[in-house]
Amino acid sequence: MSAYALDNPSSDLLHRMYSGHHGWLVQWLQRKLGNSGDAADVAQDTYVRVATASAVPDPDLARPYLVQIAKNLVIDLVRRRKLEAAYLDALAAMPEAVAPSQEDNLSVLQLLNALDSALAALPAKVSETFFMSQFDGMTYSAIAETLGIAVATVRKHMLTATRSCLAVLAESGIVVG
Repeated sequence: MSAYALDNPSSDLLHRMYSGHHGWLVQWLQRKLGNSGDAADVAQDTYVRVATASAVPDPDLARPYLVQIAKNLVIDLVRRRKLEAAYLDALAAMPEAVAPSQEDNLSVLQLLNALDSALAALPAKVSETFFMSQFDGMTYSAIAETLGIAVATVRKHMLTATRSCLAVLAESGIVVG
């Protein structure tokens, strides 16, 4: 894909992409998500990603480019919500005497969101590798085959993702030994 630099002063490609495709992207996301609020949020996050990228795609490739970014953000949103739901289900199953306080619940949800954000900031293959391993229970060999990469690359991606998670835990004051 050829691209135009965002720092080109004579170019208003990002503005034209936004004005030409934002409404379409929100409608597309509403059909996928069934929720106008989530659709608006994901569309906004999509354009933030485009704006912070080093280049904007050719105008004829704008929609496929936006769709790919939005799909990745939807996957992140669904995974985050599943993780939160699993945590809340586990809490609901606990006897009240041992259940964490509301403050602890909020702290855990904030930590989960921070971990999710850290993983979402990684390259897509790295976070996908991590999720396949940790949440889908796939072996490194199975991940390598699914993603079409070497097992050594899976190990490298897992190390990168794990370091990112450990940094979030350390930042939150959780000691990891």
